[in-house]
Amino acid sequence: MADRVHPEPSPPSPSPSPSPSPSPSLPPQGEKLAMPPADPILKPSPPSASFVIQLPKDQIYRIPPPENAYRFNFYTRRAAKRQRGSCRRCVFFLFILLSLLFIFLAAALGIVYLIFLPKLPSFSIESLSIHNINLSSSAAASPEVDLSIRSENSNKKNGIYYRDGGSIVIDYSGEVLCRGEWPSFHQGKRNVTVVQTALKSSGIRFADDLRGSLTAAVNRREIPLGINAELPMRMRFGAVKIWTITVKLQCDVTVNKLTADARIRNESCRAKVDVL
Repeated sequence: MADRVHPEPSPPSPSPSPSPSPSPSLPPQGEKLAMPPADPILKPSPPSASFVIQLPKDQIYRIPPPENAYRFNFYTRRAAKRQRGSCRRCVFFLFILLSLLFIFLAAALGIVYLIFLPKLPSFSIESLSIHNINLSSSAAASPEVDLSIRSENSNKKNGIYYRDGGSIVIDYSGEVLCRGEWPSFHQGKRNVTVVQTALKSSGIRFADDLRGSLTAAVNRREIPLGINAELPMRMRFGAVKIWTITVKLQCDVTVNKLTADARIRNESCRAKVDVL
């Protein structure tokens, strides 16, 4: 059997050695290296000019960003609600305080009233003497009346102080005849005092119908007169004096004639506290 002959591989050919790259030539010493021209597209723009503006601090206005507008409104409304709530609480507490004070004062006055049981004095007309009324003459009259009023303080524990400013008026059918003053004095407990005062007027002219009515009453010997008085007074409970009150006194009296020796045929008086 014939032998196979295999061809021998040829030896590898030597690879060509890379040729050395030429080294860049340096310029001689003292010469500048030339740069290639820059691309005009990539040329940087010149820096923009900047300015610094100084403003006073009080002229700077800050505006919240839009996303904070809801939060700002929310907190503003909540602060307003808190403020209104605090005002309402203050008013409520003040109302409670005043109510308690009023209840305390009312209770104190009620206790004082139950202890002392104050009563207004009772009054009656003792006498009156009338002068200078002449119905037969049409000239102006200047009536004068000397009046005596009996005041009785029946309180067992309370004294009465009559203050200045008391007044008395005598009238006939609403026509004022004369005026006078009520004197100031102290009336003790369980005391009776007769107050005498002079009432005067001037330039009184009676109308014809009033003159005729008064003449007819004189002829009947029944002349109705009205006596009205305003009496400022203070009551004393032990060592405590209350505030000044005004007592209105109204008396209806009938006399037999309009002279100095006039006599009282009947009379009635009533007193009440003026609440106005």
